Amino acid sequence: MARAELDKKPSDVRRMFDAVAKRYDVTNTVLSGGQDATWRRETFAAIDPRPGDRVLDLAAGTGVSSVQFHEAGVRVVPCDFSVGMLRVGKAKHPHLPFVAGDGTRLPFADDTFDAVTISYGLRNIVDPLAGLREMRRVTRPGGRLVVAEFSHPTWAPWRTLYLEYLMKALPAIARAVSSSPDAYVYLAESIRAWPDQEGLAALLAEAGWSDPEFRNLTGGIVALHRATT
Repeated sequence: MARAELDKKPSDVRRMFDAVAKRYDVTNTVLSGGQDATWRRETFAAIDPRPGDRVLDLAAGTGVSSVQFHEAGVRVVPCDFSVGMLRVGKAKHPHLPFVAGDGTRLPFADDTFDAVTISYGLRNIVDPLAGLREMRRVTRPGGRLVVAEFSHPTWAPWRTLYLEYLMKALPAIARAVSSSPDAYVYLAESIRAWPDQEGLAALLAEAGWSDPEFRNLTGGIVALHRATT
């Protein structure tokens, strides 16, 4: 898949993630300059889970983000639509209850989870609005949503530098470390095509979530959006 069209085919995106699964985690660490661990900690803090809470970690990939929930006594369910990712994750973390699922048709009953989180995966759902509505459906009344997603740096010079990195340096680095470097051309373009912070907040409200708010990380490279049912 070469272009980040918003009408991307789920089968194409699924195959892309299957292809990058083997070295996905190490590639993310390299491409983010080690910031991925900090972003995971900030996402966990924004969810603020309590021991015994049931949390859906959507687009969980290999389960790296789910481990911290499990260690905190949270009943976390890592869910992803890439079977390749799930296989790698299960081999690494056999204690986690990985589930295969499409973000627009989640395999869970209404009002199942105390919280839902999705990190860097909402833009890969074929219909993000439908995905957000599904997340709301499976969240109990009074529950919460946290979306960590690449966004738009707020300082113009930083934004220019970041876009140059995305379109030029990122694919070159991916060729050196990824098991499927061409996929990162799509990922870079999907980040550029994604709505800014205010745009995503509006999408959350349109999907029925209440009181959407956001906080920028690393100057707006990533934004944490939070809302409640």
